[in-house]
Formats: sequence, structure tokens, C-alpha cells
Amino acid sequence: MDFSVTSLLYLAALLYVIVQLVRFAFADADFTLLWTVAFGNKPENKLQGKVVWITGASSGIGEELAYQLARLGARLILSARREGELERVKRCCLERSNLQEKDILVLPLDLLDRGSHEAKMKSAVQHFGNIDVLINNGGRTQRSLCLDTNVEVYQALMDLNYLGTVSMTKQVLPHMTERGTGVVVTISSVVGMAGAPLATGYSASKHALQGFFNSLRTELTDYPGITISTVLPGPVQSQIVHNAFTEQLGKPVATAGDQQHKMQTSRCVRLILVGIANQIREMWIAQQPFLLAFYLWQYAPTWAWAFTNYLGRKRVQNFKAGLDADLAYFTKPKPKTS
Repeated sequence: MDFSVTSLLYLAALLYVIVQLVRFAFADADFTLLWTVAFGNKPENKLQGKVVWITGASSGIGEELAYQLARLGARLILSARREGELERVKRCCLERSNLQEKDILVLPLDLLDRGSHEAKMKSAVQHFGNIDVLINNGGRTQRSLCLDTNVEVYQALMDLNYLGTVSMTKQVLPHMTERGTGVVVTISSVVGMAGAPLATGYSASKHALQGFFNSLRTELTDYPGITISTVLPGPVQSQIVHNAFTEQLGKPVATAGDQQHKMQTSRCVRLILVGIANQIREMWIAQQPFLLAFYLWQYAPTWAWAFTNYLGRKRVQNFKAGLDADLAYFTKPKPKTS
């Protein structure tokens, strides 16, 4: 009898492990975030009526955030450099939601022009009276090898991705501490945890953001109503590669490649909003094999180095062969044709 009970327990444990492995194979976010998707607070209940300021709102993840938040009934501040594109996003938000003209403020902003950020903050507060959520989404990526890249490119990446984000946070945070409530969300990247070839400067800027916001979070323990969240997505369908830095300032990317193999932007944004609604401090959002990379770097760094080096070698080979860097994980290199 004891043997039968023990056997059943072992069998149940084995079955549980198998089920979890299968779930992990098809997962597109960390287990905490997926648990809140199923059982946590819904964004529809938590974000309606909130004032949300989105940087980088003219395309990609920022644009999709605007659309989904508009449908939830959040009031929006849309910021990016291109005012015409922001107006287009605003029109689409109004068409897809019950928001009124006054519920969406187009506020053009350049992250590099840090001297203007204080005035932008005052304009936002003057329009809505308060800011509930700041989503730091603006920035650019990189597609170049370190040996070929000018130092000026690294300076530009840090100025834009890191210092621009820090500046915006510094403007909004005193407003939130005075009110005792607020959420600061920063879109980082999988390369904010693990480096990747062709993105040495971009990865450095995202590592810097991770260090800054992890440290800031601990400084704000006396403000339990303020949440500091970082989002680490893997490859997502967006226009970010089209505007990537290369080895020289002003030199465009040769080819952005096909985006269809990447995670759908709508799914990524939905997960982000669930994380915000549940005050999750760090979100890992990625399809396989990138989600596996998160867990390896967190729990098995020795294995993670072998895994990263294998994928990284393929990435460099395909980049040199003229293929899209991210598609390289799934495509065999082909020589360039003259």
C-alpha cells in the first residue's frame, strides 16, 4: 500500500513537471506575469480614467500602448519628436475609443533636449492636473559591430536611451512623491539583462537603465504608493530596427528584414498593461528561445554563456551575410550575391 501511494506521488510529481515544461515551451512571459494574466487585476478595472504619459508614442510599442490604453478609457499624453505622427496616433485613438479631444494631449518632446523637459512636465500637469503613469518608451536600438562603431554612436545611445529617460523620470517623480502615488514604467530589453552582439551600445544603455531603476526602487521604500516597473521584451514587431544606429552617426540601416517572426506588438502591450495593473516590478516578455535566456541568466549563468554564445555567433554570421540580425536566430546564413 505504501509503495502504491509513493508511486502515485512520484507519478503526480513527474506529471506536474512535464506539464510545466510544456507550458514553458509555449510561454511568452515570465510565470509571475502569466499568473496575473489568468488571476490578477484586469487593466480594464485599474487603468480607466488614469492619466498616462507615453514617450516614443509615434510608432511601435508606444503607438500600440496608446491604442490599447485609449480603449481602456485612460487619458493620454503622447510624446515623441514627430508631431505629425503623434497627431495621426491621436486621431486613431479617438476613432477606436470613447475618448474626447480633451482627453488626449499631443506634447512633442525630444529626449535629447533635456533642458525642455521641465516645461513639458508643467504643460502636462497644467492640462490634466496630475500624472498617474509615466511610460518611458522612447529610444533607439543599434545594428553594428563594436570594432566598426565610432565612439560618438555610443555617446548618442547613452544620451538618448539612458540620460533622456532619467531626465523624464526626474521631472515626473517629484510630482508623484508629493501625491504619494504613481507608476513609472520603463521599456528596457532582453539585452538589459544579457548582452547581444551588434548591440553593444544599446545593451549598455539598457543595463544602465536596469541599474538606475533597481536602485531607485529601493530609495522609494517610504513611498509604497509609487511603483517602479521595468519591462524587458525580446524581439517585438515594430519599426525600431528601421531607425537603428549603425557604425556611424547618420548612416541608415542597410536592411531591417522581415518582422513577422517576432512577437506581435499587440500581445506584448497587453502583457505590459496587465503588469502595470498588478504593480509588477519587472516583466520578462518574450517568445522562445529568448524567454529561456532570461531564466538561464537568472538561475544558471554558466549555461547562459554557452547558450548566448551559440546564438550570438549565428547572429554575427548572418549579419555579415546581409540578413536581419533578429531573423538570424531562425535562418541559416547565406552568402551575399554580387
